[in-house]
Amino acid sequence: MPCQFHVFIKKISSLILLSCLFVSIASQANNNNEKTKAQNNAKLTDVQQAIAKQESNIFDTNQARSTLELQLKRDDLAIAKAAKAINDTEQNLKATHKKIAKLGKEKQQLSQQKRAQEQLLAKQLRSAYTTGQHDYLKLLLNQDQSEKIQRTISYYQYLNKARIKEIDNFQVTIAALLQVTTEHQEQLSQLKALKKSQQQQKLALSNNKSKRTKTIGALNKQLLTNKQQLVNLKTEEANLTAALQKLEALIRAEIDLIGLSKLKKKLSWPVKGRLLRSFGSRKQGYLKWKGVLLGAPLGRQVRTIHNGTILFSDWLKGYGLLTVIDHGSGYMSLYAHNQTLLKSVGDRVETGEPIALVGQSGGQDQPSLYFEIRHQGKAVNPKLWCNNK
Repeated sequence: MPCQFHVFIKKISSLILLSCLFVSIASQANNNNEKTKAQNNAKLTDVQQAIAKQESNIFDTNQARSTLELQLKRDDLAIAKAAKAINDTEQNLKATHKKIAKLGKEKQQLSQQKRAQEQLLAKQLRSAYTTGQHDYLKLLLNQDQSEKIQRTISYYQYLNKARIKEIDNFQVTIAALLQVTTEHQEQLSQLKALKKSQQQQKLALSNNKSKRTKTIGALNKQLLTNKQQLVNLKTEEANLTAALQKLEALIRAEIDLIGLSKLKKKLSWPVKGRLLRSFGSRKQGYLKWKGVLLGAPLGRQVRTIHNGTILFSDWLKGYGLLTVIDHGSGYMSLYAHNQTLLKSVGDRVETGEPIALVGQSGGQDQPSLYFEIRHQGKAVNPKLWCNNK
């Protein structure tokens, strides 16, 4: 007798626990949905702010890159201009070198001609001197040939004056050549200095271009990173938005559920099978069945009697694998002893949708489904809602 009383107490405790479970699960599910929605909204706000910041960073980076690219264009044009100036200077240097070389040759030729004339003049002067002395003696000894000798001396004098004049002209020309050569040498020095300055300028421009090119490369790399981060953030935003939409749908579904009050005798049984235990029949001692026990083949699909939201989907002592569905307006349905559960807490289910498979969990000796309908936490007879078809 004490043993039977102990079993009775255990059964009563399980029923009380299950009744409390119905109420607490519904309240907890609603609170969890609202809490999760608030958390996701906060996360979404943070992500959207991060997206705005990342887009601002990308805009600023693009602006900086555009400015650098414009400066890079200016550098390229300046380098091109400097390269052209260096090329022009090199051409001028080559031309000046050629002029100096040509002037050097002319100077050498004139110097040679000058020396030749000087040698001829010296020779003629010596000859004239010798001849003059001889002719002078002849003139003294022979007065008859004095006119002839005089003409000869005059001829030599004229020829020598012409040679002296030509030598003077050579001297002037050589002096002019020296002046021009000096000027060209100065020009050559200036061109060399100019070329050196131009090369330094070009090198500085090239260095600036190299620095800007590296900076642009770094900006491009940063842009890729920022864009990838933006893609990731937008993906996270989309996921959060989808999660919020799902939560809002669940919350709306909780509000929209109208219960089972208008569906008496219109619902289908959750599984086709043989009635093993009826509602209200004696279970053990003073205990009575709060639902029905339906015998069915192992693994047969268990379907929800009406649309609703999964409130509980787990193993519970005395019930095995259990699913509880909220149908709204205080109505819930319970499906126990399943082989496996097909839905998770929070899932929205439609009328006739498979939610589990018939099993023997919870210590059953044969495959069966324990099925209850409750209103405001109290068990009601399923036959009042399910038809006999």
